[in-house]
Amino acid sequence: MFEIVRYTSDRQKEWNHFVSSSKNGTFLFDRRYMDYHADRFHDHSLLFFLKGRLFAILPANRVGDTLHSHQGLTYGGLVTDACATTARVVTLFQEMNERLKADGIRHVVYRPTPWIYHRMPAEEDLYAIVEVCKARLEAREVSTAFAFGHHQKWATLRTRCMKKALREGVEVKWTDDYPTFWRILANNLMRRYGLEPVHTIHEIQLLQTRFPENIKLVGAYHKGHMVGGMVLYLSMQVVHSQYIAASEEGKQLGALDMIVNRLQQNIASVETAEEAHEAFTQSYFDFGKSTEEHGDVLNENLIHQKEGFGGRVVCYDTYTWEL
Repeated sequence: MFEIVRYTSDRQKEWNHFVSSSKNGTFLFDRRYMDYHADRFHDHSLLFFLKGRLFAILPANRVGDTLHSHQGLTYGGLVTDACATTARVVTLFQEMNERLKADGIRHVVYRPTPWIYHRMPAEEDLYAIVEVCKARLEAREVSTAFAFGHHQKWATLRTRCMKKALREGVEVKWTDDYPTFWRILANNLMRRYGLEPVHTIHEIQLLQTRFPENIKLVGAYHKGHMVGGMVLYLSMQVVHSQYIAASEEGKQLGALDMIVNRLQQNIASVETAEEAHEAFTQSYFDFGKSTEEHGDVLNENLIHQKEGFGGRVVCYDTYTWEL
């Protein structure tokens, strides 16, 4: 029924066009994003054609006899458009498994795109991987999100910190000063976890130039210098906080509380009351994960802070099956 084709660079335009018109794809699946770190992964992405028409794509990479969807991305899974039906997706997974076995693949690790990123219902794959592949839930990680205009009431501490930032004159605005923010971020990660940011400053600046409407930095400033910020990934449905950090001064001032307050109010620039501001068109704000070690450890302090802003849990799942 399906013609299954491995992705090659000459199909980039076709792939990217399908992502942009899909019901559950985001700019992370655009090859201009995926391929910035192509040297780190052995790409094994697939395209599925039905009667000559592109029906679905699967961003994926291969490690030995295991197919991952995709280790370089926060989420992945089958990307489809509005024409995808459950019966056809079931058949797709049946035929894909046969193709993968013929290619010497014996294990599949599958991370579907969380539902808040879907432009319309798109969980046919979740039915198919259980019924066809007998997939098991390998890991469940939790993120924290709120719906714009419908978040829960803030915790008392978060409100108090935001009011302090307001009194101290903390300002929130869009900025392109990635180097300053990266120093704040890198210092925090190294001091607390002994880690470096997933992206280097050069990589995030490269990606921002490729996706200027999707990757933005909002900064908190006190007396003219940056004391905190967030790198935001904007997809059709979700504003995702890819990176969030504050300096020690910023933490004392409640800088991040002020940023979240302004984002929840849909205010993009608040240097002066007269300055024009933009409103987000997305439905949800996603703070990102608060679990470690593939979901086995809940960072209670981190999720407590996010839930204090009115956020509630969205699950990021990983499934596996054998071929």
